[in-house]
Amino acid sequence: MYLLNGESEHCIEFSDRGFQYGDGLFETIEVLNGIPLFFQQHLQRLSKGCEKLLIPTQDPKILIKEAFQLIQKSEFTHAVLKLMLTRGSGGRGYRQPEIVHETRLFSIHPYPNYPENYSDTGITARFCDTRLGLNPLLAGIKHMNRLEQVLARSEWHSTDIQEGIMLDINDNVIEGTMSNVFLVKGQCLYTPLLENCGVEGVLKQILVTLAKKHQIPVFEKTISKQDVLMADELFVSNSIIGIWPIKQLQGQQYKIGSVTQKLQRLLLAFKQEEINGY
Repeated sequence: MYLLNGESEHCIEFSDRGFQYGDGLFETIEVLNGIPLFFQQHLQRLSKGCEKLLIPTQDPKILIKEAFQLIQKSEFTHAVLKLMLTRGSGGRGYRQPEIVHETRLFSIHPYPNYPENYSDTGITARFCDTRLGLNPLLAGIKHMNRLEQVLARSEWHSTDIQEGIMLDINDNVIEGTMSNVFLVKGQCLYTPLLENCGVEGVLKQILVTLAKKHQIPVFEKTISKQDVLMADELFVSNSIIGIWPIKQLQGQQYKIGSVTQKLQRLLLAFKQEEINGY
């Protein structure tokens, strides 16, 4: 099911700059029993992305109205709501149109059927060969140019591996192909500083806030491959999967320790607070 600019249409102009250049942003939101979880945080990140890309900031009231309009039509009790926003159509060249008529597209999909043991007993991950380029201007935002992640995800086909860890061209650990990365060392939580590349996940920021609130020391810093291999605990996160502990990475075994388990409990309680707030 789709809503294109508030209408039940399925036709996007071939001249749309999202299609031609990836000139746009997107958000992926978990929907549970009709409630889009952490929707305000997603809209805040979208707004920051609009500022960086010089796309007109969207009226949150319109986005909220259209999101619920689509959710209420859906038959899914557990779903994924995707919001895509492009600069709209505007000629053949790179130059931005003087007047922007942006395109916004909501779509809703069944929640992916991930095994429960990914959260309970952990996943197996690998390091990717594909490297992330550096661009501070685009760091943090969830823009539509994701070819690096597409290439990285194409590196494996085995169902025995659930995620790939990506490094930048300077060999610093940045993120997963679809997730943010956290490691635990000495009961402290560490996550890569995303100044030059990477996506600043909505759930990443929620977990950082929860950790600080509950007296778990948190550090956002440059992280090496060796730091990851020497970690006591390791996990990845995003708004759809929540927290997946990593039990094995490049032959290294990890335990699902107390910090990871505590954050899983805190996240579950925070989700319930979000639901109760509607």
